[in-house]
Amino acid sequence: MTNPIVTHIHKVRKHISTPEYLKILILRTVGNFLLLTSIFIIAKTFSQPIYEEFRFYLDSLTGRKYVIEEDLSKYDKDFTSPENRGRLYELLKNRNIEVISPADPNFSIVIPKINANSRILENVDAANQKEYLASLKEGVAHALGTAFPGEGGHIYLFAHSTDYFWNVGTYNAVFYLLYKLENNDEVNLYYQGRRYVYRIVDKKIVTPDEVEYLTRKTDKELLTLQTCWPPGTTLKRLLMFAERVVE
Repeated sequence: MTNPIVTHIHKVRKHISTPEYLKILILRTVGNFLLLTSIFIIAKTFSQPIYEEFRFYLDSLTGRKYVIEEDLSKYDKDFTSPENRGRLYELLKNRNIEVISPADPNFSIVIPKINANSRILENVDAANQKEYLASLKEGVAHALGTAFPGEGGHIYLFAHSTDYFWNVGTYNAVFYLLYKLENNDEVNLYYQGRRYVYRIVDKKIVTPDEVEYLTRKTDKELLTLQTCWPPGTTLKRLLMFAERVVE
């Protein structure tokens, strides 16, 4: 019995010469390759922002909160002893609260509202693209020449930078949700085993060539957080400003 599909293919080939058939085949192959490549680039560029947005939306929907381990006493003072720590964690889990600890007590950043937790690489040259791109694959970068926590000066941290837009997904996603922060939201820096607390006071969107904020002078301890804007692009920069809370 003759296969109707095979018969149809033979009929089509009779009407198309071999060179013409090969030309069509090559064009289709190239077209499919370009389409798949485009899909891959788009997915690589925007997968992390989409994931972070979805996670934040889900947390907001379910009422999930993130609490720094040092602040556990604010929730249940009776459970903060070491022997009761496991019971406390289980209790908080039932309340849809997740306990987070700094990624590196020597130098790291923790922002509970957006569940951002990353080590900070110190003294990264913001003018040396090769240096800062390598650092941003590992964590948040501390700009060379700016202050450290507790010194009373201007601290400048940046993350989610890239050389080309399709390479955005290669770098640390910890600052993707910075724009969710509002005035008075808490930012924590850990430096040499000590915790420093800051509160958001302002935000600004600037162009990549507005670098004067990097050398900003201040008479108080000021923290600036920088990321690319909009998320998944390299068009502009989002700056978040925070001041230290001195207890």
